[in-house]
Amino acid sequence: MLGVGHRWDPWQERPSGLVVPTRIDPDGSAGPTRAQARGPYWRQVAHGWYVPSSVDGTRVEQRILEQGVRVPSSGGVTAWASLRWRGGTFFDGLADGGRTVLPIPLLPGGVGNLGRDPRASVSREQFAPYEREVVAGLGCATVTRAVFDEIRRCGSLRRAVVSIEMAVAAGLTTVEEVSTYVGTRSSWTGVPLARKAAGLAGDHSRSPQETLMKLIWRLDAGFPEPVCNRAILDLQGNLLGYPDLLDPVAGVVGEYDGEDHRSAARHRADVAREELFRDHGLEYFTVVGDDMAHPGLVVTRMQRARARAKFLPPESRAWTLEPPPWWNRPLHR
Repeated sequence: MLGVGHRWDPWQERPSGLVVPTRIDPDGSAGPTRAQARGPYWRQVAHGWYVPSSVDGTRVEQRILEQGVRVPSSGGVTAWASLRWRGGTFFDGLADGGRTVLPIPLLPGGVGNLGRDPRASVSREQFAPYEREVVAGLGCATVTRAVFDEIRRCGSLRRAVVSIEMAVAAGLTTVEEVSTYVGTRSSWTGVPLARKAAGLAGDHSRSPQETLMKLIWRLDAGFPEPVCNRAILDLQGNLLGYPDLLDPVAGVVGEYDGEDHRSAARHRADVAREELFRDHGLEYFTVVGDDMAHPGLVVTRMQRARARAKFLPPESRAWTLEPPPWWNRPLHR
């Protein structure tokens, strides 16, 4: 289980040291003078807004703050930016494997003209007052509105499911809350995609790659919905592990091994866990990062694992999902 502060934890604290942009100030007390703003010690972040040039403008939270202060009191940041500002680790403002920096999505709320700026994307869609919240001084779309906007922004079913599940993993919402919200937006653009994504999403994925692996299992391999990150125990109540994916009918465990699994110590632990699962009659497959670009390869691996599986009835298994009465650990990782 990932600890608080781990770089792959789905939620993280907002970093300290963020700098709120200021406007031009003729006497230079509350902001730069016009002459100072043209010099090397200030950086323009939007028309009329500046921060000291020493401020790191590549930090995603700083980018969100720099654009978010521009919106009027009726507006706010939305989609991935609202979710990141609330602590969602995997909403990092990047696309194409980190090669593309996304503009900050803004909802002005129908008031004012923010002008064009490549650092922001401005939507003129309706933004009701009850969908706006102030979070750490910044106007933000509510979580469900932000997830809805992010689903429609990414425009891909699998990325949409990832967005829902990573907002859930960060503790910001639940699949039920997202589904309920989508049900209130029947006439909005992108609703069919949002409905389908909410129907595929679950509450227990811990990383985007886990979600994508699960979607290959369901959509490409055509297998039944698995259980994710659920405690598996032996018949004496000892914990065997929390696998990323479990097919409880077939008895198949699937794991995604990312960068953190490359060390020798972690590899030894992974091998020992695989042996433990196999010793209790569970079949096993592993997916690593490079495999995700080749879904056909992953499907074949899944098919072979399920073909080897025992499909034992509950009374014949050496493992269980039912904890004993004295169990005091979480059922999900």
